[in-house]
Amino acid sequence: MKAIHDKIKGVAIQYDNIFLVNGARTPFGKLCGSLGQVSPTDLGIYATRAAIEKSGIKGEDIDQLMYANIGQSSSDSYFLPRHIGLYSGIPEGIPAVMLQRICGSGFETIIAGAEQISLGKAQTALCGGTENMSLSPTAAFGNRMGYALGKPGFVDMLWEALNDTAAVPMGCTAENVAQKHGITKEDANIFAKQSIDKYLAAKQRGFFDGEIVKMNSAEFAIDGLITRKVRLPKNAVDFSTDENVRPADLEAMSKLPSVFARDGVQTAGNSSGIVDGAASVVVAHKNFITTKGLKPLTRIVASATSALDPRVMGLGPVPAIKLVLEVAGLSLSEIGLIEINEAFAAQFIGCEKELGLNRDICNVNGGAIALGHPLAATGTRLSLTLSREMNIRGVKYGIASACIGGGQGTAILFENCNI
Repeated sequence: MKAIHDKIKGVAIQYDNIFLVNGARTPFGKLCGSLGQVSPTDLGIYATRAAIEKSGIKGEDIDQLMYANIGQSSSDSYFLPRHIGLYSGIPEGIPAVMLQRICGSGFETIIAGAEQISLGKAQTALCGGTENMSLSPTAAFGNRMGYALGKPGFVDMLWEALNDTAAVPMGCTAENVAQKHGITKEDANIFAKQSIDKYLAAKQRGFFDGEIVKMNSAEFAIDGLITRKVRLPKNAVDFSTDENVRPADLEAMSKLPSVFARDGVQTAGNSSGIVDGAASVVVAHKNFITTKGLKPLTRIVASATSALDPRVMGLGPVPAIKLVLEVAGLSLSEIGLIEINEAFAAQFIGCEKELGLNRDICNVNGGAIALGHPLAATGTRLSLTLSREMNIRGVKYGIASACIGGGQGTAILFENCNI
C-alpha cells in the first residue's frame, strides 16, 4: 500500500487486491412518498440482502459490516448497523460499525472496508448507507431540563441539516461557487435538464434494473430475534421507482424562484432531491474472490479525502480527485468515466470548470438532481452505478466523488477488472 497524509492536500491511500464485488440499492422514494414510513434500518436490510445475493455469496461470508446513517430518524437508530447485519443473515459473531462523514459517508464505508481488509482484519466487508429523510424528527434539545413559558425550542432536524452554523447554509455555498465562477441560473438549469434527461434515457434502456431491488411489504425473520415487519403502501407492489424524477422543461425551470439568495442561481429544480433510500456493496480481497470463483465489477485502486473552505464546500471533489490521481500515479486524461454527486447544479459546474472535466463522461446516467441524494447512501450508490457502467462501456478507470458539508470532499478510483 502507498499512503499520503498532507495538511494541505488531504489524506489518500492506494490499495492492493481489493475489489468491489457487486451491490444493490433500494429505489429512492420522494419526500413523504412510498418509503416515507420505512425506517432507515429496514431500508438498509432490503439493500444489504440484495447486495449479498447479487454478489453470489451468503451472509455467512461477510467478515465485517460498516454502515452509514446521517440523520438518525427511527427510535432504534442507535442499533442500526448491527440490526442491518443480523437481519440480513450475517452471523451474530460479525461486528458492525456506523460511520459518518456526512455526504461522503457511503464512500467512507467502502474506504473503511478496504482498509480493514488491507490490515488483515477481514477478507470481506459489507459496506453501505441508508437514509430516511422523510422521518427526520422535530427535536426539542434540553426539554428534559425544562423550558421557558412559550419557548419549547423545537427545531426541524431536516432543515437544520442544511445549515452549516460555522459558515453558511448548504445552498449558499453553491451560490458562492456560482459567483466565483460566473455561473448563471440558465447554466444551472441546462445542467439540471441534462441530468434528468440522461436519467430518463438510462431508465428507458433498463440500466437501473441492474441495481434496484424490487420492494414489497415484508417480514425479516431470524431465529432468536424479534421479527421485523415492514409495510409499504398498498399500491407499492414490486416497488422499484425513483420517485423524485420528473421530466424537465427549461422554460418552466426558468420561472422557479431562487431558494438561497436573492436573484441566485439555485432553485428547487436544479438542486438535489430530498429522498429516502439505501445502497449496499460487497468489498472483498482477491484471495476470497479467487476461492469463491466470483466475478467482481471493479478493483478499488485508491481513495482520497480532502478539506477546504466550508463557504465553497461544493468544490470538495476538486482537491480529492487531484489527490486520488496523484496517489495512483494517473492523470485525469486516463479516466474514462466520472461520477460527481450533484448536490447543486452550480456546485457540479464549479468542479467541472476547476478540473477541466469533459461533461460527456460525467454522470452519464443522470445524478442526484434527477433521482435524489439520500445522504448516507449516495457514495455507495455512486460507486455501484459507476462500476456497473464501466463494465458496460469497457472503460478501464473511473472516479466517484462527492462534496461534503462543512467543507470536505472524497473520491474513490476504480479499475475495471474485466477488460
